[in-house]
Amino acid sequence: MPIKKIDAKVDFVKLEHKIYDYWESNRIFQKLLEKNKGNPKWSFIDGPITANNPMGVHHAWGRTLKDVYQRYKAMKGHELRYQNGFDCQGLWVEIEVEKELGFSTKREVEGFGIEKFVQMC
Repeated sequence: MPIKKIDAKVDFVKLEHKIYDYWESNRIFQKLLEKNKGNPKWSFIDGPITANNPMGVHHAWGRTLKDVYQRYKAMKGHELRYQNGFDCQGLWVEIEVEKELGFSTKREVEGFGIEKFVQMC
């Protein structure tokens, strides 16, 4: 069987949109959910990336591996939750809000008002 030549100049963005449109128009993801409904459940809540820094390559690498494993479990018939975590609470969010407000002490936060500060977080 001869080897079929492929175009070396692929427009990956266009290709991604074409695949996405196919999945949407054919309800591929919904069909997977329906197929696996009622099967043994498997869940994995992915940990959050940081709220105070942009996502780095090391985050993407880890998330890619976790995504591949979840897809594998779905292909093996498990019912999945498909839920990712997001770091929207905690110390790092408070530190970013303190920076935004120009605060450097706990007293400044208290003077501003705990309720208002919490709302900003």
